[in-house]
Amino acid sequence: MEKGKVFEGKTTNEAIEKGLKELGIKKENAEIKVLESEDKRSFFSILSPRVVKVEIIPKEIKKHEKIKKDEEIVKIDFKEATQNVEKFLKEWVAVAKNNSITYTINPDEEYLKVDINGEDLNYLIGHRGEVLNNLQTILSSIASKGLEYKVKVILNICGYKEKREKALEELAKKLEKTVIRTRKEITLEPMTAYERKVIHSKLQNSRKVTTTSIGEEPYRRIVISLK
Repeated sequence: MEKGKVFEGKTTNEAIEKGLKELGIKKENAEIKVLESEDKRSFFSILSPRVVKVEIIPKEIKKHEKIKKDEEIVKIDFKEATQNVEKFLKEWVAVAKNNSITYTINPDEEYLKVDINGEDLNYLIGHRGEVLNNLQTILSSIASKGLEYKVKVILNICGYKEKREKALEELAKKLEKTVIRTRKEITLEPMTAYERKVIHSKLQNSRKVTTTSIGEEPYRRIVISLK
């Protein structure tokens, strides 16, 4: 479960609404703890500004459990999913008119891994992998065609994933230093679940900063802040 954040307001509802808005989540997707209630005010504090504090923790465990269950279902059989993707890629290569294109399809424990290589394939990657991510979504739909469960495809084109992962790791360390120096949290641009995982993993052992994810897909983003 991700670390919770504390929010303040003149009333409990105001503090909760403020927190939910900032985190970009709905009330049913959050665990809310009232730290300082508006009802518990001493005689000596009646002249002080009223402040209610609540801690809001995004419910990530249930989401992860659901994903885990889906992955366990997918592990049953990749044969038909592989055939679906194989048929599509074979037809695509035939019309692509690029003799350098090769591909491999390998079932993993959790995913169907597709690697495409060849010359002049940057147009299939796009700016920061946007085209690649869209193709990955399409291949996931193709792999799942006719099946009772969804098969997740991990697509890599000309080693882009490794290059992107290295760039994200370097970015994570750079932003860690910036947060420590300025003592101000940094909110990154929206990223895919795969990219967020790279940032989280790189900074998970940091002694001075912590990372959390906020917002809803596809605009979910990472916040790096001091511990």
